Amino acid sequence: MSNYRSIFKDGLWDNNVVLGQCLALCPLLAVTSTATNGLGLGLATMAVMICANVAVSCLKPFISRAVRIPINILLIASLVTMTDLILNAWLHPLHKVLGLFIPLIVTNCAILGRVESFASRNSVLPALADAVAMGLGFTWVLVVLGGLREVLGSGTLFANASILLGPAFSFMELQVIEDYRGMLLLVLPPGGFIVLGGLLALHRLLKAWLEKPSEPEVAELSVEESGEQPSVEGAS
Repeated sequence: MSNYRSIFKDGLWDNNVVLGQCLALCPLLAVTSTATNGLGLGLATMAVMICANVAVSCLKPFISRAVRIPINILLIASLVTMTDLILNAWLHPLHKVLGLFIPLIVTNCAILGRVESFASRNSVLPALADAVAMGLGFTWVLVVLGGLREVLGSGTLFANASILLGPAFSFMELQVIEDYRGMLLLVLPPGGFIVLGGLLALHRLLKAWLEKPSEPEVAELSVEESGEQPSVEGAS
């Protein structure tokens, strides 16, 4: 259990794909104009990551080290193609919004990196846990970044969720700030860099504060407080 706790702690916080490793920044900055877009891309990426980790962990005894990387890339590309077709068939509006960034999941260094560094060296259950942890860590950063840009930029949260994700997600649509004129800068691409920089700085500060060792308090009593008389050497 301690190993799984460490895996989830790394994926969600310490070694987060975005905040800790600074990977997958291209799709992160491109699609997070709203929290809905971030949630859609995050869930698609997590699904590919889970399937890839489990498949590589199961097939690692049969894959030669000489061709391991090309085989892993081919496997990830196949899973991304399946995901792209599924989104196009059942979530076509979201597929149109995410566009090219769904096929580009193939080049996501986070997925190939976890497959190479973890799944190919561990059994199925730890590989599955690592994929879920890393996927959730990537997804919550996408949602937070998109949510901050959306709230500060247009005053809404999870706008068009019922259109992009389906009618079941209509409860997520919120008007956070009534009669809000909006802040165009945060909706445009420069806003992604600004908000991401703030999140990275906040993550560093919180991580340093949480890891700061507590200094033991040593109570030193003065001579007056202890009531003892100072000793005088050489006194007769």
